[in-house]
Amino acid sequence: MTKRQVGFLIVGEAVTVVDAEVPADTALPITVLSDTTWPLQKGDRGRALNVLHQRCASYLKENKVDAVIIKASAVPQGAARLSLLESAEARGVVIAAAASVCEVKTISKGVISRTFGERKVDEYLKDDDFWTKEAVGLKRKTSREAALLIIACRKN
Repeated sequence: MTKRQVGFLIVGEAVTVVDAEVPADTALPITVLSDTTWPLQKGDRGRALNVLHQRCASYLKENKVDAVIIKASAVPQGAARLSLLESAEARGVVIAAAASVCEVKTISKGVISRTFGERKVDEYLKDDDFWTKEAVGLKRKTSREAALLIIACRKN
């Protein structure tokens, strides 16, 4: 049986959204149905986050998504900058919106590197052969990390 899953990657003022059909057989690749980026609206931040919440919840309901995987926050290497905190705000909004519709899982890059396969995340992101085998229909290389969230969770 195939499930509908969405991977969300929130960085700065943008949300990368990869929507895929995920077969129960992990030997089969995922099929990417949609690969897009939602920019945060300009202007009042509260209103922009509200629009993001509504957009996310509506998209997941309309497309009958079964589960969402979101890249978790990571501990900053240096001092926390405003952009890092703003990304965390947007991530929280997406988590809340998704949780109102379906199952939500957050997973960090570090956890994926330790529990998925034998390589680090960045090595998988650069490997064109891996993506040819694991994801049908993924066009943008910039969306690979969001798609990897889906792939890594299904194989763990």
